[in-house]
Amino acid sequence: MSHPIQPQSLKGMLLLDSGKLAGSFFHRSVMLICEHSPEGALGLVLNRATPNKVGEALVANLPQALKEQPLYLGGPVQPQALSFLHSDAFLPNANVLPNLLIGHSLDSLLELGEGFSSTQKVKIFAGYAGWSAGQLDDEMRREAWVTHPASIELVFHSHPEGLWQTIIRQKGLKFRLIADCPEDPSLN
Repeated sequence: MSHPIQPQSLKGMLLLDSGKLAGSFFHRSVMLICEHSPEGALGLVLNRATPNKVGEALVANLPQALKEQPLYLGGPVQPQALSFLHSDAFLPNANVLPNLLIGHSLDSLLELGEGFSSTQKVKIFAGYAGWSAGQLDDEMRREAWVTHPASIELVFHSHPEGLWQTIIRQKGLKFRLIADCPEDPSLN
């Protein structure tokens, strides 16, 4: 009896709108997949800053450096839910990539804030993107997303608003054309 081939886990990969997601929440988004199993997947949109700073959105005793950061919209699910990505030179409990951890509790964010060091990077999100069992695999088969290896540099990119174009341009001519199209096709 042959078993269906398990789709490869996309954990630790970036997914980019392949140009087929116009009009949706994920239009021109760059998503980091933090969890992916047969039960489903969870990701965070890296390139969608909200107009708020973390300190305006979270009533918590965080260090000023964290309060001043932009708050990112991680996805359309549970916009009240907090998630954060944390990186450091050596992070033994990393759970997304080497030296990159996703956390969901305010307590662990506060703990981080207490020992905040110059080598740490933190990005804080409201909401997340979630897929039920098999849903992300279906979207991959429909080529809604283009994959790209994630890295700490890309996750904490200094110009996240340009991240989608930067990466999609590297994917070949077809994608360069999509990247150079105006955001609103009626402007063509």
